[in-house]
Amino acid sequence: MKTLIKILSLLILTCYLFSCSEDLVDQAQTGTLKGKVVKRGTNVPISNVKIFTAPTTQTVFSGTDGTFEIAAMPLGNYSVKAELSGYITTFQGVNMQTQNQVVTVVFEMDDDESLNSPPSAPQLLSPVDNAVNQPLSVELTWTATDPDTADVLKYSLAIKNNLDTHVIQVNDLTAKHYSLSNLKFGVSYFWQVSVSDGIHPPVLSSVGKFTTNTLPANRYHYAQKQNGNFVILSSDGQGNSFQLTNSSYNSWRPRKNNNAGLIAFLRTEGGSTHIFTANPDGSNPFKVTTVPAAGFNNYEMDFAWSTNGQEILYSNFNKLYRINKDGSGLTQVFTTPDGSMISECDWSYDGSKIALKTNDYSGYHTKIYIIDMTGSVLKTILSGSPGASGGLNFSVDGQMLVYTRDTSGYQDGSGNYRQLDSHIFIYNMTNDTVFDISSESEKPLGTNDLDPRFSPNNAQIIFMNTSNDNISQKNVMVIDLNTTMTDLSRVSLFTNGEMPDYE
Repeated sequence: MKTLIKILSLLILTCYLFSCSEDLVDQAQTGTLKGKVVKRGTNVPISNVKIFTAPTTQTVFSGTDGTFEIAAMPLGNYSVKAELSGYITTFQGVNMQTQNQVVTVVFEMDDDESLNSPPSAPQLLSPVDNAVNQPLSVELTWTATDPDTADVLKYSLAIKNNLDTHVIQVNDLTAKHYSLSNLKFGVSYFWQVSVSDGIHPPVLSSVGKFTTNTLPANRYHYAQKQNGNFVILSSDGQGNSFQLTNSSYNSWRPRKNNNAGLIAFLRTEGGSTHIFTANPDGSNPFKVTTVPAAGFNNYEMDFAWSTNGQEILYSNFNKLYRINKDGSGLTQVFTTPDGSMISECDWSYDGSKIALKTNDYSGYHTKIYIIDMTGSVLKTILSGSPGASGGLNFSVDGQMLVYTRDTSGYQDGSGNYRQLDSHIFIYNMTNDTVFDISSESEKPLGTNDLDPRFSPNNAQIIFMNTSNDNISQKNVMVIDLNTTMTDLSRVSLFTNGEMPDYE
């Protein structure tokens, strides 16, 4: 009996010991949690983020590189929590299943927008609201603030006008100003700024309004070379000017007609030269011609309005055409009998006479003569003189014709059409006298006087003067005339300009 009791006691003790050993083994099984905390969408590490688990194990904080580690986590299922002020708290589930297992997690945290304030509504500074007489280039300025100084503000700008439906939209501005150019005369502009911090919806300013200057009645127009293209400038002669044509087009030889209320000019289109018209502010450009203007050198070509502004006279090689300003009614007026090319023409104010300059394919062997509307020659002013000539323009009364002639007689065989000593002459048709007004106004040596035009009252000649080297700056000048055509004075009007028009 005593032996049986001893055996049972040993069995019970053995079972107990084995049971305790299993519990100790189970308690010793652990794993490791490793991870990193970054800002969502940027992969930028976030430091000092509090990391803790449920059920509770350890509480740790992410380092400067965003990493963290919780070692010796007993096996089991956990909810791991990442928490930092200013960010939305994030949870992840972790299942630690096997001894010494390493589980890796990445927390992507979002800004807590509820802690961020939106920027203030932008305040429009300049131009002040309802400003008038503004120039055609305006600097728009505004201001805005944000309580959260770390936020990066971006601005959008919308500009409308009372002329058409065109809207200017400029986005992603970081500066609080914007240069607005190429505005139109006499137009009201409405502008509004919105600001965004990238978190909240954009905040809008009030709508501002300003109005540009009314269109000036400019009497001077001229061409200027800009980045390889000619553009046309309009000026009052007192230092106030604006660009009439777009720099992306090659436009030259402006001719204003007050009765038509339009400015005509030559423009390159598709490799040909055509006559266009535009409003005095440069708006509504309209292609008049279908048969192009053409000759030995398109930049030496000239055309003429009828006085009433209804028709335009121009040439195509050896033919002279007239065409209505709306592009209709193309009619051939004249053909040169010898096949020479017509480079320039002018139409008298009374519509009864046409002045022509013809030349060969090199621009030389020029003739200047006047025909009536039937093609009969009334006067031959220049014929057989060597060298270049041109610049035709009738006086208001039709009794005088201004033109130029290279008195050196030079004829350039290289195709550069260089002139060495071009003078301005006035031919009086009443008594067939000729006045050299360049000599009487002391033209500088080594220069050319070109592109002359009578002023509307015949009291002045507007023209271009430049060095004969073909590369120097061109300047627009005026000569004051007198009854004796002697001791004439010349004055500079515009620098860096050519092909002037004075109406």
